[in-house]
Amino acid sequence: MLYERSAFELAELLRNRKCSAVELLDSVKKRAVELQPSLNAYISFNDNAAKAAEEADRRLAQGGDVPVLCGIPVAVKDNISVKGLRTTCASKMLENYVPPYSASAVELLEAAGAVIIGKTNMDEFAMGSASDTGIFGAVKNPVNTSYSAGGSSGGSAAAVAGGAATLALGSDTGGSVRQPASFCGVAGFCPSYGAVSRYGLIAFASSLDRIGTIGKNIRDVQLLHNIINVTDPRDVTNNHNFFSEHSFHSLKGVRIGIPEELFGDMVSDDVKTAVIGAVKLMESEGAVIHDISLPSLSSAVKAYYVISSAEASSNLARYDGVRYGFRAEGCSSPMEMIRKSRTEGFGDEVKRRILLGTFVLSEGCSDSYYKRAALFRQRLCREFDEIFRSCDAVVSPVYPEAGIKLGKGKRLADIYSADICTVPSSLAGLPAVSIPCGTASDGLPIGLQLIGRRYGDNELLSIAYCYEVAGGVYHG
Repeated sequence: MLYERSAFELAELLRNRKCSAVELLDSVKKRAVELQPSLNAYISFNDNAAKAAEEADRRLAQGGDVPVLCGIPVAVKDNISVKGLRTTCASKMLENYVPPYSASAVELLEAAGAVIIGKTNMDEFAMGSASDTGIFGAVKNPVNTSYSAGGSSGGSAAAVAGGAATLALGSDTGGSVRQPASFCGVAGFCPSYGAVSRYGLIAFASSLDRIGTIGKNIRDVQLLHNIINVTDPRDVTNNHNFFSEHSFHSLKGVRIGIPEELFGDMVSDDVKTAVIGAVKLMESEGAVIHDISLPSLSSAVKAYYVISSAEASSNLARYDGVRYGFRAEGCSSPMEMIRKSRTEGFGDEVKRRILLGTFVLSEGCSDSYYKRAALFRQRLCREFDEIFRSCDAVVSPVYPEAGIKLGKGKRLADIYSADICTVPSSLAGLPAVSIPCGTASDGLPIGLQLIGRRYGDNELLSIAYCYEVAGGVYHG
């Protein structure tokens, strides 16, 4: 079936006229509709997708230098703006919001002839780890629907894994592309901060947010990333002056760092076995393995939640019922309207982080919390810089467990602390990728995380691809 094939394979079929973009969209859309009741991966579908597929077929028929993703169906996380298409952040606050413009990443995809199939489900405002905090219900894992697809980009990962999209855009603030990719058994890439324009990405934490890519394998992920990895003057943090074009063609001589802090007791035996097995595979292919230490990792999660919540508090202050978004009814004064709109419009997890962020920024507390977290972040960056003097990549699990069971209650502290493997690279602005590396005893996929040096995105993806073709779990 067409929906089962990788983007790379489908691009070849489209170019050789062995299938049409309309046929491909029909196959993927039917699959998406079929799986929607069981996975809940989408919030809405794009009514203009069929016209986009017809236009892609016209471009392909003309021949010449046609972009590689022309005609490929791509899903977009519902916090990334698509002009004229409802964009909700899975929140009552934006339940009926239709943006008047598209994100830069979406504009680039549409210019390349990609077909936007729809908007994927997520945690509310990207705050969560299981895609279960939004108003549209939880996203379920295609491998086992008793488990979460992960979060916050769970809908994007589930769609790609289930064949309900060929590729997908997600956002990654503290692991929100990598963790669901790991849970669903697909590849997920979070680029260096500044590699992809954030214009049109609805903000959660502006110094951490990044638009990432999800595909069946590393080659697919890189095809999508290469389209959106373009300089954009509309985003002042978008920076391509320092990006390296260096890449590896094999694992021979690649220096891999293994941080002892990320292989401790908090990691399950299944995950540890799979990741260590991946390291042994890389070593057998000629990689040089180094034991390393990142002393600051013990405080990384605390610093992440202080910084991200502070920025969320500031960014979400604009949702007040005055300008756009949800507005509460039956209010007797402007202040009551603002209070009721925010109380009724935001879910519990978003409220929790706004309150935490407001507290750490408050007078008398900012020095003790926010400024200390910012100083810690600088120290962590220096530790990573030192490590990459002798390493080309750092290896770790993506998540301490293979999955999250839906409906299983956990303490908030345990949920937050489980982000220990992904938030360090997020704080440091480093590129990181999740690659399938095995399965747990219950059959759930397990992801291997590779972290690269700042601005070494192509270098990191080349290492990931070399691992994948050397014998890693490969799809397509």
